Amino acid sequence: MSLSIAQLEESIAAQGAQVPSMYGRVDFAVTPERFTTEPGAQTEIEPEFAARRPALLEDREQVARIKAYTMHGDPVADAYAALIPEYEFHRLIAMLQDACDNGVESIAAAPSELVRFIREMERIPAWIDMELIERGARAERNAYAHRAPYVIRGGFIGTFMNKYSALPMALTGTLSNKTAAHRVHETATFFTTTVMPGALDRHGAGFKAAAMVRLMHSMVRFNALRGDHWDVKIYGIPIPQADQMPVGLLSLFQMAQKALRQGRTEFTPAERAHVELARYRSVLLGLPEALLPDRPQAIVDILLTRHATLRKGYDETCAALVRATMAADLITGGSLSDRAQAWLERGFSKVYFLTKFVRGDKRAAESVGVRVGVVDYLRAAVTLFAVASLMSVYALAARLPGTSNVVDRALVRKLVKQLARYGPTNLG
Repeated sequence: MSLSIAQLEESIAAQGAQVPSMYGRVDFAVTPERFTTEPGAQTEIEPEFAARRPALLEDREQVARIKAYTMHGDPVADAYAALIPEYEFHRLIAMLQDACDNGVESIAAAPSELVRFIREMERIPAWIDMELIERGARAERNAYAHRAPYVIRGGFIGTFMNKYSALPMALTGTLSNKTAAHRVHETATFFTTTVMPGALDRHGAGFKAAAMVRLMHSMVRFNALRGDHWDVKIYGIPIPQADQMPVGLLSLFQMAQKALRQGRTEFTPAERAHVELARYRSVLLGLPEALLPDRPQAIVDILLTRHATLRKGYDETCAALVRATMAADLITGGSLSDRAQAWLERGFSKVYFLTKFVRGDKRAAESVGVRVGVVDYLRAAVTLFAVASLMSVYALAARLPGTSNVVDRALVRKLVKQLARYGPTNLG
């Protein structure tokens, strides 16, 4: 059940008392500079939806909810991360991994903060349909095996295009090419892990990966808010739930748009499986029901409202993050297929950046070191053809009598190899 705005504001203010070492200096009554409802303000809403901004802002409850979640962290994970001075970073990670693998009961004298963290993750909300989760994961394995390796760099760059939401990544050291590659691989590992068979079960790898992501986010908050480089009056809370919600729902946006264009107010049964997987993945990451709608119009509206209230801003920190990520070597194997994939992926990523994030403005792309030439367009075209062909073949084979399970096992084997290629991460 969603909290009322008044209850939500109480929950936000309570963070100071719940985790004083992290939030003790935060004035939760402020409206950070990043949030705006000013008429005519430049925001992150895309040009094709800009005309809808006035109507979106008229939904005062939705706007108030987005504003509130701009100041909301992750109370249970934050409380655990705040134990850093007592237990240190590596010990907290080890205990969380052990609790995910063997249960919190296996840890002698487990901190109460860890117990609350695990117990909160173990609770499955009544509004989640668990029967759809595995169906959704199975349906998405084809895309993760064939398309994801080529779009993950571009998707990661999307988090750097706004200075108000990008700063936490700069604070984690992602400005170096090596660290940027590691962060991209961590993101790819998390999402790929969640579509593996049984990954989101209590002792599945996806459950554990989600716990580790939450801890990493909370550690960033802890360090940022205790330092001198974070201004809450400008940025709000580091990695707030308002910024995590688009990551959880963005994959559903086009699906929701398609449904609305077709005059549908509900998703089809097949689409519902994708929706439920995205929602439960987001639940494990700590997001509340209020930010995870399950109907097409509601998904479109909440994402557009978040973008319509996030002030536009791009600075040198954003540019440096883009440069580092674009320059990172994501595929480093020495085989012929590895080299070919790396060559195609880099060209595709450059064209994707040009078309998606700077709307075809080559000068804007070049200003952050992304130069797109004829060869890059060729690489992108080859990639699109190859990915579409592979996905079509696997989708067709999966529909043939008696081959569905064979195809799924082949996709799982591909994903296992892909995860190995991403290399070791902090996700356990």
